[in-house]
Amino acid sequence: MIQTADRLRKLPPYLFAEIDRKKREVRARGVDVIDLGIGDPDLPTPPHIIRALQQAAEKPEHHRYPSYEGMPAFRQAVADWYARRFGVTLDPDTEVLTLIGSKEGTAHMPLAFVNPGDVVLVPDPGYPVYAAGTWFAGGECHFMPLRRPNGFLPDLGAIPPDVARRAKLMYLNYPNNPTAAVASPAFFEKVVEFARRYDVIVCHDAMYSELRFDDYVPPSFLSTPGAREVGVEFHSLSKTYSMTGWRLGFCVGRREAVAGLGKVKTNVDSGAFQAIQEAGVAALEGPQDIPERYRKTYQERRDITVQGLRKLGWEVDVPKAAFFVWAPVPNGNDSRAFATRLLEEAGVVVTPGIGFGPSGEGFYRIALTIRADRIAEAMERLQELAW
Repeated sequence: MIQTADRLRKLPPYLFAEIDRKKREVRARGVDVIDLGIGDPDLPTPPHIIRALQQAAEKPEHHRYPSYEGMPAFRQAVADWYARRFGVTLDPDTEVLTLIGSKEGTAHMPLAFVNPGDVVLVPDPGYPVYAAGTWFAGGECHFMPLRRPNGFLPDLGAIPPDVARRAKLMYLNYPNNPTAAVASPAFFEKVVEFARRYDVIVCHDAMYSELRFDDYVPPSFLSTPGAREVGVEFHSLSKTYSMTGWRLGFCVGRREAVAGLGKVKTNVDSGAFQAIQEAGVAALEGPQDIPERYRKTYQERRDITVQGLRKLGWEVDVPKAAFFVWAPVPNGNDSRAFATRLLEEAGVVVTPGIGFGPSGEGFYRIALTIRADRIAEAMERLQELAW
């Protein structure tokens, strides 16, 4: 009998697999399912990026192994983009690392810096990869609850000093998945102070920074004084340019941390396809009118969702960024039971908050990644249910 390694048994049951099973069952009954559960952009990759890939794919020099760290041209484009967008100056040779999507970088980071028994500070609720990468490295997760009264920011003062002294990494993610919360420069200043006091490497996942609404502009953690000395920032082209399937991202910041992650990657992968990196250069350096139009599309969808939920009398905050709406389950019901009812009785899929960690219980997440008319129809279906 084949048995999996202990590290796999540490992983919690994958709630989203159960949701997929239920979706198949409901569709098999002939129900027109409206899926608000998947955070995958439905808007196409801008045409000029596709053309750049097509042209680059024909170059024979791209048909061989790429460089481990990433093409100099792509890393320079990342550094230039950071300078334009955030006013942050980066050395493309030592402070920028190309990733096969930001997910693999965040997952591999503990392998570079965490020994068995070390602690990693992980947001709860949060992206499951932060905890999974920690467990794969033999580390221990200390979960930082994200509470609505605190703006879904971790309470750094609540972390026990003995835990903080054992911590090697801290994961943060703003704008946040799943809560759509945002962080202020003042909060990032507190993070820098905490990291200096306890010698913790901050790993800020900033992949939703360009999905911003109204007049809000999210800051970079690295623009905080002292942040370059204590941490790195992960970013991706997936959400900004609708390139989730292309798998291209980057890690930037403290050079020792970037080098450590780079050493892991040289031993576990062979780098990103260089033609895709050329397309990444076209994305970062090319016209930004289409991403701006996409932002307005997501904002329209956000407004339809918020208005629909409030019409039901349900409590909901208006997100400033990211393409999620995170809201309390009505009447304090169980998030799984609530999501199951919506699927079975209305054919509407939402994600129960418990899927993102224990502190997500009592909430649900809606992804704004389907057409506005379908979102409006979903809201109408919810109106028809007896609440």
